[in-house]
Amino acid sequence: MDGTDDEKYGPAGVFKFPPSLESARVAHADLALILRPPRATGRGYKDSGLDEITRTRLEGIQMFLGHYVRQEELRIKSGRLIQGNWTTASLETARIRNTTPHYARKLREWAHAYLDHRELPDNNYGSRNRSLIDDEDLAHEIQLHLQSVGKYIKAEDIVHFLDTPEMLARMQRKKTISIATAQRWLKKMGHRWKRDHKGQYVDGHERADVVAYRNTQFLPAMAEIEKKTRKWVDRDEDAIVLAPNTRPNVVWYHDESTFYAHDRRKSQWVHKDATPLPYPKGEGHSLMVADFVSADYGWLRSPDGEESARVIFRAGKARDGWFTNEWIIAQVERAIKILRKYYPNEDHIFVFDNATTHTKRTEGALSALKMPKGPSDSFGVEVNIIGDDGRPMHSTDGKYMKKKIRMSNGTFGNGLEQEFYFPDDHPEHAGKFKGMEIILQERGIDTRGKKAQCGKSFSDCPEGATRCCCRRTLYNEPDFSGVESVLETTCKAHGFQILFLPKFHCELNFIEQCWGSAKRYYRLLPPSSKEEDLHRNVLESINQVSLTQMRRFAARSSRFMDAYRKGLNGKQAAWVTKRYRGHRVLSEEILRELDEAGMV
Repeated sequence: MDGTDDEKYGPAGVFKFPPSLESARVAHADLALILRPPRATGRGYKDSGLDEITRTRLEGIQMFLGHYVRQEELRIKSGRLIQGNWTTASLETARIRNTTPHYARKLREWAHAYLDHRELPDNNYGSRNRSLIDDEDLAHEIQLHLQSVGKYIKAEDIVHFLDTPEMLARMQRKKTISIATAQRWLKKMGHRWKRDHKGQYVDGHERADVVAYRNTQFLPAMAEIEKKTRKWVDRDEDAIVLAPNTRPNVVWYHDESTFYAHDRRKSQWVHKDATPLPYPKGEGHSLMVADFVSADYGWLRSPDGEESARVIFRAGKARDGWFTNEWIIAQVERAIKILRKYYPNEDHIFVFDNATTHTKRTEGALSALKMPKGPSDSFGVEVNIIGDDGRPMHSTDGKYMKKKIRMSNGTFGNGLEQEFYFPDDHPEHAGKFKGMEIILQERGIDTRGKKAQCGKSFSDCPEGATRCCCRRTLYNEPDFSGVESVLETTCKAHGFQILFLPKFHCELNFIEQCWGSAKRYYRLLPPSSKEEDLHRNVLESINQVSLTQMRRFAARSSRFMDAYRKGLNGKQAAWVTKRYRGHRVLSEEILRELDEAGMV
């Protein structure tokens, strides 16, 4: 069946008079020449050069016009005055071609376009918007989640990860993707269904904006923090003693990881006569763990281990729900309480990755992403409806119930508040959202010739442009670009510093290696499908990661940071980090060694 998604021929429901009999005859004859152009010799026909979809559509239009011409001739011959053959002929053509009434409507639209302008129906296949997975930031967040799942990932992990209010809102979808779509995304992200797959995810690691954030913001901030941090290598004592009366900094890295009941070691030496053993179907129950770790103290807990910032979470609709920003805020507040109570003589810094659950802004926070260009009475920020129990409410179909609230007002350059909505007594736009163009004009910015957005995607703006369209201009305004996340606001309110890791740089978060060590231990424990065994085994596996191991992992992350400060890229940093195993900083001769190794 021919696709009929072309919408360029005018809105549905707009009446147009049928063509005259003569114009229909001429168009029918013209289409015959297009579909079967005669050879110059007058003998036979040559190839039309049309693609299959366009040719099929033109054949449908020609058949439709042929039916219409014949029915009109019969009507005129019989003397009937009442018309109606235009629609009847299209429906008859659709029936013969075994299609639907929708196809008949498209035939009428295409025929009018050809009759009026001699315009052929476009073949738009392959020119749709980019797939969601083409968004590098989204692909990175999915990859981070898959890394936390462990070695044995599945398409369903992506389906569940995207089935949260934050991710659905970001994707502008009402429901998550299908298993089939998740499988296609896995292939597009470089995964293959094969035994013992090995590789490294590097897409976006050297992207210009990512490198700029890493080199100009994250690394300088860490360098300043490290001036007052204890320097650990592989030993239990300080490698470098801090100056007397120095108040030490302690850096706490945060992350989440998921353990599965049936995640067990799959490869081993097996005798050739051994009988294959049955194993449980699927991954079994899952348990997500969110925690903080530092090279100074290990997991974030009280000295006696009775109080901990660790969160054990049973993700799923029928379980604890999804690990949202609210859970993160509650966890960090508990961490702050423990640190103030047991470690008051140090300054503590939290480091998070760039996941959506961490960078979520307050409800109504400034964002130019979905703003209309002109006044609108329907624009608003969509948020979940919260019930009396403090949890999001669901409708009968299981989806989150939503409501729209007003976006917060902006701020002029002089610090005064800028109203984003017209007053309620405005004669023309009472209570409406002003739109991007008026907001910019009130700021003294010339909007003449500016579109709402340069292209279909925000990323279609010219590289380096800051005022090419209304959305990009507003996006770069100080009050828009400086909006803090809820997590930043919470930490600063308590006097704690917070940093976000560069995207695609999980090597800088040494807790990733802590999870890896825990999962290696976990896979060696006796298998069990019971949820209580899963809980016990997960805690045992996490707690077996020693402080000495953690300090070794932290030293590795420090080597990566030092490599990036020396101007190395990701591939080069990985090479030198292995070469200088056990050191926190790299040799000054590193560039010469890289050149000798053919890495430059």
